[in-house]
Amino acid sequence: MAVKVLVVDDSSFFRRRVSEIINSDPRLEVIGSAVNGKEAVELTNKLQPDVITMDIEMPVMDGITAVREIMKSAPTPILMFSSLTHEGAKATLDALDAGALDFLPKKFEDIARNRDEAVGLLQKRVGELARKRVFMRRSVRPAAATAPAAG
Repeated sequence: MAVKVLVVDDSSFFRRRVSEIINSDPRLEVIGSAVNGKEAVELTNKLQPDVITMDIEMPVMDGITAVREIMKSAPTPILMFSSLTHEGAKATLDALDAGALDFLPKKFEDIARNRDEAVGLLQKRVGELARKRVFMRRSVRPAAATAPAAG
């Protein structure tokens, strides 16, 4: 069974490019895409992806806020995309602190020797995160189970 991926980015070009890369691996499948964090939270609850790729800077709700919301309602491994600027580095650390598990630079070709290596890197990272999903779901108990008994 393929790893189900939700792609989140306000750039239609980047969503399309990431989706093409993910779908070119038979072990991975893009099941949806969102243009902002609010939509990402809604689609995560609806589609229950195994992994989410998420941009940090988006309108309506940014990626860091979306990560926090997703981790509260439906903990899911998230791979953040960030620009390699000073502000991007801080935002990446904030996203990891909020619960994202990994990140790649927005121009992930910059950390690879060639296009094929960049494609393989993204596919590998998504696959690795999917394996962590099992542990994330086990560590979260339903709110009802942790609430004190009324009396």
